[in-house]
Amino acid sequence: MCYADVLTVIFTTRNLVKSMSSHIVALIVCRPEGLMTCDLRIHVTFITREGDQVHIDAAEGDNLLDIAQAHDLDMEGACGGSCACSTCHVIVDPEFYDLIPEPDDDENDMLDLAFGLTETSRLGCQVKLTKELDGLRVALPQMTRNLQAKDFEKR
Repeated sequence: MCYADVLTVIFTTRNLVKSMSSHIVALIVCRPEGLMTCDLRIHVTFITREGDQVHIDAAEGDNLLDIAQAHDLDMEGACGGSCACSTCHVIVDPEFYDLIPEPDDDENDMLDLAFGLTETSRLGCQVKLTKELDGLRVALPQMTRNLQAKDFEKR
């Protein structure tokens, strides 16, 4: 636990004692490099194939594939996050879609192979969290296709 974590716990505890209805506004987590790299956590909600909502706090710069896999969500990422398959396909809440940088040609090529493609589909490996995406909601499609770029190479 770092200094910022201790302050967060003290601040939260003090407020809870004062008022039982207080909420934690922001979770501050320190990276091993020290206090100067403390980050506000970004809230992401994954909607599973079954319709369950999984709320996760992640760091700025993390991508959706890594976050999902770190929390044992059913997102394959067959290519290891190199934008060479469509198994990390997610459907982004339209409210957030325009806040994400445009997909490049490689991502669009892989999205063409995705099952259940929508207007707000993206590859999870290509969506990196920013402060603007705090509260992001993404749905996992009902199925994925494990087609990779190498499946179309001439042999």
